[in-house]
Amino acid sequence: MAGSTPAIVALTKAGIDFQILEYEHDPRVRSFGDETIAILGLDPDHVFKTLVALIDGSPAVGIVPVSGQLDLKALAAACGGRRAEMAPPELAERLTGYVVGGISPIGQKRALPCVLDEQAILQPRIYVSGGRRGLTLCLSPDDLVSVVDGAIAPIARAERG
Repeated sequence: MAGSTPAIVALTKAGIDFQILEYEHDPRVRSFGDETIAILGLDPDHVFKTLVALIDGSPAVGIVPVSGQLDLKALAAACGGRRAEMAPPELAERLTGYVVGGISPIGQKRALPCVLDEQAILQPRIYVSGGRRGLTLCLSPDDLVSVVDGAIAPIARAERG
């Protein structure tokens, strides 16, 4: 393994059962979730992306299937807020300590409120970023919610096609 990340350190310290999957990220690729699915041969319903939003001006994290979109109104409601907007990429990187395309919900520089989409609980194990592009972690949805002190709510909607 090409080094640890704060996400791996946090999971190890918490005694959580997880697997690490790595691949060589192509720097030309901008659809990080699709790249992960294609290279690792994963079911798109099991792979989740981590998105940073601002809820009434305060940062929060939404974790949704890569095959869908974050419903900002639903995330705001789940966080007890009224209005949500996506955080600018530079702010997301500064708050989490990770780069866009490699933002993990685990081991963030600043612990942000996290909400996992309810679809995750239908899966015994899900995949999230491990803290850098080309690094994916597999763990149970319950363990993810536990380690980030998060919540589960319906915050995803289907991708428009």
